[in-house]
Amino acid sequence: MSFNIALSGIAAAQKDLDTTANNIANVNTTGFKESRAEFADVYASSVFQAGRTKVGDGVRTSSVAQQFQQGSLLFTNNSLDLAVTGDGFFVTASEVGSRDYAYTRSGAFKLDANNFLVNNNGAFLQGYPVDSDSGTTSSVSLSTTGPIQIPTTAGAPSATRDVFVSMNLDARSLPPTITAFDPTDRASYNSTTSTTIYDSLGQAHILSVYFVRTAPLANNTWDVYTTFNGTLVPSATSQLVFKSDGTPGENTGDFDDITISPLDLNGLLNNGANFGLIGDFGIRFRDEAGTRKPTQYASAFEVGSLSQNGTTVGRLTGLDIDVGGRIMASYSNGDQQFLSQVSMVRFANPQGLSQAGATSWKASLASGEPLAGEPNTGTFGSIQSSALEQSNVNLTTELVDLISAQRNFQANSRALEVNSTLQQTILQIR
Repeated sequence: MSFNIALSGIAAAQKDLDTTANNIANVNTTGFKESRAEFADVYASSVFQAGRTKVGDGVRTSSVAQQFQQGSLLFTNNSLDLAVTGDGFFVTASEVGSRDYAYTRSGAFKLDANNFLVNNNGAFLQGYPVDSDSGTTSSVSLSTTGPIQIPTTAGAPSATRDVFVSMNLDARSLPPTITAFDPTDRASYNSTTSTTIYDSLGQAHILSVYFVRTAPLANNTWDVYTTFNGTLVPSATSQLVFKSDGTPGENTGDFDDITISPLDLNGLLNNGANFGLIGDFGIRFRDEAGTRKPTQYASAFEVGSLSQNGTTVGRLTGLDIDVGGRIMASYSNGDQQFLSQVSMVRFANPQGLSQAGATSWKASLASGEPLAGEPNTGTFGSIQSSALEQSNVNLTTELVDLISAQRNFQANSRALEVNSTLQQTILQIR
């Protein structure tokens, strides 16, 4: 019996050594959670045995339990590196469309050849669908999650429909010395400003607006001319009339917009092609909100606002992920779109999860079903972008445990040796 007790102690000490060694080996593994070997005594007796004299039958390993306390954060320069601060796990799938999920705290994600977010093992990070404008999700359920893909372009181009411009025209300006307007002659106009507009194919064109002070000065009147790609558009003219206090004219308080038809631009594009804009577009003498309008004060010419509502095909320029896991992409055409929200799950008993390797786990009967939720809500932790959660292994504690396990192994080995000596002594009795 004593042989079996000593052997069980040696096996338990070996399990403790193995567990400690594994913790030390993974001290630099991102998202790794240390394990702790837990033991229980072995006791067996029958109804006919004297319980008060029963010694016990040794020790057994009852569990190697994962410890899911928070690891420290390592900050990086990669916005795709994600760390969970608090409770929760990332959800990954081995294939697109697969529902065989694995759960991890290791957030070292990157883009694959098809611009999907994947980890080092090629597993796809799962996310909830969101509204592209507001970022709100319509469903928080694992059944609605899907792999997160980052588009490198922002949709189809949109033709310019409106150009909004407001400015101050210098009341001290005198009429030009050259009365015939010529966009190539600086002496024929007082001020000018330009903006880039887009046709329905996303091609960029330069629209310039020129302002010419008319005589007599008391009229406070300015002629407006327009050029498209450097060529004068004869029909695109207007007048701005100001009151004596420099505000818009006396009648309606607004200026006449300039409306430009595609027919006005025939022959102005390369090869004489028609302008690609769909329908008419106009130059509006105000900002987009309608609150700022042109003025004529005794100060230098200054553009207060200048914008247009056309877009070209945008290229991905940046990616931001907030604490709620919402992913927003920025594109070169100024578009910003919410793409997805990183899905997160928690478990009633995380220590019941089954290890799957590569710092990931699978759900089991002991862990319970995964409970999905949004990051940074309720009991779910927040997401820290440009950071990784380091291993929660305390190297000093592990080295102390290593010494303790070694001494335990030696003591049980000594007990086995003593038992062997006693047996040998008995066998040598004549």
